[in-house]
Formats: sequence, structure tokens, C-alpha cells
Amino acid sequence: MKYLTITALDIGTNSVKAICAEKDLKTGEIKILAVSQAPCLGVRGGEVVRPEQAAIAIAEVIGQISQATNRKINEVITAVGGSHIFSMASQGLVSVSRADQHISQEDVQRVLKAAQAVSLPGKNKEIIDVFTQEFLIDGEGGVKNPIGLLGNRLEVKVLLACLFSPVLENLEKALIQANIKPIDVAAGPMASSKAALNYEQKELGVLLLEIGAGATSVAVFEKGDLQDFAVFPVGSANITNDIAIGFRTEIQTAEKLKLDLAVSPGAMVKKAKPLSYKKAKQKIDLAEPIASQKSELPETGIPFSQKFLDNIVESRVNEIFSEAQKAMKKYLTNQSLAAGVVLTGGGSKLPGLAEYGRQKFKLPCRLAPSPLSMVPGLSQSAEAANCHEPQWAACLGLLANGFEVNDDDIFSTETAHSGGIKDKLKKVMKSFLP
Repeated sequence: MKYLTITALDIGTNSVKAICAEKDLKTGEIKILAVSQAPCLGVRGGEVVRPEQAAIAIAEVIGQISQATNRKINEVITAVGGSHIFSMASQGLVSVSRADQHISQEDVQRVLKAAQAVSLPGKNKEIIDVFTQEFLIDGEGGVKNPIGLLGNRLEVKVLLACLFSPVLENLEKALIQANIKPIDVAAGPMASSKAALNYEQKELGVLLLEIGAGATSVAVFEKGDLQDFAVFPVGSANITNDIAIGFRTEIQTAEKLKLDLAVSPGAMVKKAKPLSYKKAKQKIDLAEPIASQKSELPETGIPFSQKFLDNIVESRVNEIFSEAQKAMKKYLTNQSLAAGVVLTGGGSKLPGLAEYGRQKFKLPCRLAPSPLSMVPGLSQSAEAANCHEPQWAACLGLLANGFEVNDDDIFSTETAHSGGIKDKLKKVMKSFLP
């Protein structure tokens, strides 16, 4: 029996996550073999800034995966994130090479290469991914796969994912120091889309907003294709930090305040039972939910104020949504996103966020379903149950994409003990596969 084994690695601002899974190439069933997570240093705003520190966390989670699966893991699929990633629209044009005017795979490769022959703004920039939007044959657009069709002139419209080269170099250094080989590096904003959006949403038009710890990414899909994306260095950790500063308390307590009591501005949700404003001597026990206690904040003597907490949260949440609106203004102005807004990432767990999103974007807004339910063929297991939270969407999205583009042309078929993926074609090829 043939199996394909893939390990996906998500390097975030606060933690590194990894999932190892195998796919039965006969039945299509995917089974998660092991899951691991570890705190991470050396990452800021979704970008690796200190490779040697990030390598420690990477080595830890991969070591745990190897131990749990009893296999040596030395290859991973991962993503590069951060605000230094940017999008750029481009077009390519070539003449069909064959005398019979049938468009060949070689023609497609040439036109995609032509679309990448652009001058990037500034220095030390490079293209890391290419997303095909449509092909045009003799001026007629809307073609998804032109191979075999007749024509004299082949054009393509693409969206290029570009980034500042040192960001990718730091990621590669961290992986090398952890003795890990990256066999595919995806653009961070796209990693979650496979585990947060379905086909119908992408066809109708949808805005995916992923709120991570140190960065937030926004991406728009229409007619099944990625139209644009953006990343900005504000995330849920900024809310926690603001609460810690405002209440002069520890980060751990601030995080519990955010999750237990903070409510997005304007949200019509039932708030947790408020803390007493009366002075009390006992301190908050971090082993119990804050909302169930009546106390001052620990070590500060400052009475809790729901209004003060809400003001802190409102400031940051409003900043995140405003940045998303600014980045995707033309799509939001046209009101063409029939599927509305989908929220994912660890920051989406803030109570009332979807309700506030509906008010802010004036569109339907909902939390993404469990990322486990979005991976086709995924079997339920004890290991899989650990990945139902939205912060696992990026890791599961990488995994789903890896399995989706594997068969025959992209990966070799190995046994269950192969330990990884082999002979991957250039990433650009997957952009036009039907």
C-alpha cells in the first residue's frame, strides 16, 4: 500500500506548530500522525529576526514529531510571513509555438515566465509565489487551463507574491540550523485559505482575515481565484500588550483578561460576569477563570474597569479592521463579496469579533469553521482533535495544499516510512493545474 507523508510547519510570532500526516494514495484518506507546539522566540511580526532562537523552537517541535511517529523528519512544508510580503499584479504574452496552433505545456511555462519578468520596487526583493488568475487566447479571457486549445497568442494575468529577500534568508537559516530542509515555502497570507474557505465562498467572493499574534493578513478571493492580499504588523498580541500596560499587570494575566472579559466594540454578545469594582484583598487565581472571581488585579491594587478594558480592545480591533479596509478598499467599495468576511487565526477567538466585523465591513461576517473540517479526506483521530482551534488553520492549510498538489506529477509515491516528499516540480506549475 502506498502512502505519502508530509510535515507542515507554521512558524508564528508566539509559537511554532507542526503537523505530520500521511495520505493513503489509494483511498485518499488522510491521517494525522502527530501534532506538536512550542513557544518561540526570535520571531517578530510573523518574520524570523533571530534565526538561532527560532531554530531552537523548530528543532523542539520536529523532535517531538519524530519521537511520536518513530520516523526521522528532515523535510517540511512551511510558510514565510510578515509585513514585508507584498502583492503585485502582472501579465505575460507569448506567441503559440506549435505550427498546428495547439497550446502546449511549454507555451504555458513560457507565458508564466514572461509574467514574472518584471522590475520589482526597490532592492533585495524577490518573487516567492505566482497565482494565476486567468489565461487569454487571442484576447478571449476566462480560460483556466489553455493546454490543448487553439490560438495564435497566449496571455496570462497573475498575482505575484513578493518579499524582502532577507526575510526569506532568515527563515532558511533557522531551518538549516534546526537540520530541516524546506521543500516548499508558501506565502504566509495564503497558508490558511485551504483550511478556512470552501470552493463556494471563493467563487462568490470572500475576504479572509487572519489575525495572528504579531501580524494580520487579509486576502480577497473572487471567481475561485486569489485577487489580492496584504499583511500588516498588528495582531492579537498587541491587544494583550496594551492590556498589560493599561492595567500594569503581567502578560499572562492580560491574556486571561482578553479572553475571559474583553468584548469587541459594539458587539451584541453576552458579556462575562464582571469583576467587582470594590476593593478586595484577594488576588486573581490564574488557575480559575477571571470572570468567576471578584477581585482587584493581582500585584497592582487597581480595580478592574470593564469600560477601560473595552476601550483598549476597541482601539486595537478598530486598527486591525481599518487596515484591512484600507488594503482591500476597491473590493469592499464594489460590494462584490457575496460570501462576506471570514475570520480565522488565534486572534479571531476574541468574543464578539464577528458581530463587530458585520458592523465595520457592512458585510456578512463569520468565524471560520474548525480547520479540521476543511481538509478533504481527513480522518478523525486523537491527534487530529488537538487541531480544532483556529490558530491551527495555517498549518492545516499547508498540509492540505501539499496533499492536493502531490499526485504523480508533483511528488513521488513513497511508502508510509518514506519520511517526506520528493521530486517536487517548480511551484509555479501548480498555479495552472486543473
